[in-house]
Amino acid sequence: MGPVSVTLPLGAVTTTMLAGVRIAAFLFLAPPFAHKAIPGQVKALLAVSLALAVQPRLGTAPPDATGAFLVDLVLQAVVGAALGFLVALVFAAVESAGSFIDLFGGFQMASAFDPLSLTNGATFSRLYQWLALALLVVSGGHQVVLAGLVRSFDALPLGTAPDAAALAHTAAQGLTGMVVAALQIAGPLLVVLFLADVGLGLLTRVAPALNAFAMGFPIKILLTISLGGMAVLTLPGVVAGLVRGASHAMQGVGP
Repeated sequence: MGPVSVTLPLGAVTTTMLAGVRIAAFLFLAPPFAHKAIPGQVKALLAVSLALAVQPRLGTAPPDATGAFLVDLVLQAVVGAALGFLVALVFAAVESAGSFIDLFGGFQMASAFDPLSLTNGATFSRLYQWLALALLVVSGGHQVVLAGLVRSFDALPLGTAPDAAALAHTAAQGLTGMVVAALQIAGPLLVVLFLADVGLGLLTRVAPALNAFAMGFPIKILLTISLGGMAVLTLPGVVAGLVRGASHAMQGVGP
């Protein structure tokens, strides 16, 4: 029995490689795929699988010169990284809300290095980050994010550079939305902690001999732990809104 030869069309291989580079750059930055707990080999295999799945809808690109192909590879890496950054910026609202609670509640002093995310974070910051990732996977939000990535090939076809003005505008909107969403999540608890500080200040004026601020740390920690569930209850709806916002942001970078 003779050797089996397999002939692959060069145009389809070129298109698959370009799509795979964009998807791989996206997966290494966008949550939940960017988490350090997911091995790089899994991300690479997922990128190849998705590239093979989307290749039929992209058609076949004619083989170009080596230099032009390398430029296209770099361009797709930049596009994928930009899309992943926009998604990560949207979902950073949850971690920012936890950071606000840590700062106002007195947990910031217990900040520690997280080897999985390679970031420094306190109690509520890491708690909200893990809850957001869990809700994102359980609710199927990661599938919506991947669907938005696939639709990005329609908004921004292969070989097309993103509009710099549209990308900057989308990033500015994402940054504004991140701050607003973080305040919406942590806002009620921050108001309670602020009123606690005001009450302690008034108590100091009324009874100067009483060291009210020494009592402030345990009181604020108790309020934060007791009322922290109020902010947690809002996370499912917030994560669903963030998923829609991330999908919309990926469609706003087209020319």
